[in-house]
Amino acid sequence: MIKREDKHTILILGASGFLGGAIYKELCSYFKTFGTYHTQNKHFEKNKHFFQYAVEEDDIYEILEAVKPTIIISALRGDFSAQVIAHKHIAEYILEHKTWLIFLSSANVFDAYSKYPSYEDDKTLSHSIYGHFKIKIENMLLRLPKKQTTILRLPMVFGAQSPRILDVLQNLKDNEPVEVFPNLIINVTNDSKVTQQIHYIINRNKFGVFHLGSNDLVHHDDFIKEIIDSIDENNKAIYKKVFTTNEDRYLAVLPKHNLLPKHLQLVSQEIISELKYN
Repeated sequence: MIKREDKHTILILGASGFLGGAIYKELCSYFKTFGTYHTQNKHFEKNKHFFQYAVEEDDIYEILEAVKPTIIISALRGDFSAQVIAHKHIAEYILEHKTWLIFLSSANVFDAYSKYPSYEDDKTLSHSIYGHFKIKIENMLLRLPKKQTTILRLPMVFGAQSPRILDVLQNLKDNEPVEVFPNLIINVTNDSKVTQQIHYIINRNKFGVFHLGSNDLVHHDDFIKEIIDSIDENNKAIYKKVFTTNEDRYLAVLPKHNLLPKHLQLVSQEIISELKYN
């Protein structure tokens, strides 16, 4: 029988998305877990643990007051400006209620740096709208009490049902070219490892900034080609090479200070192996 850890009530914002859904499945057997979904869906409507929430229109406070979470996990998607406002309201709620926020950020907070991979204490700097938006929320959270926030910076996330893999499979089916970035050096992760890492972070009360990428670095084009070869040995994939620069460019978040145990670390080959057998 699975032991339920009733000391926490968890609210996952964006629980109907790829990563939010995976986190919900990982945690719901152990904690009192609630989630939000955006688009009308009979499955979620019947589930008393799910609330419909459109970040552009709805006030997050109503759901927070209804659930009274001890932990909020933010895996939200949607309009960036609306997300910033929602997180301001969440930050206010956190201060009033001693709640803990786990925020899913991105390697893109470092996308202005191209010469090296990035570590937890490196200064954030971005040239992209997405990176700027994530930095804005990170900076807001870093002003909160340390024991009430955890920032998880994620690289590209793969997995059998991930949007990236589904896009690749659709391209192969339609004989459309698959976009690859030959000069982009990245690290990677998948949904199963991220959810295990989050579960551990909750159980061990880990606060601060964590880089949840693989310990090794790969070229984007090599990694995508290896994935396709593992899924279909007889593939006749067409590749569209996209060169954003003439030199190698890094977009990788490596852990240095906040290391998780060995069994929660990964290398890129594990992701390919898992896809192969799914």
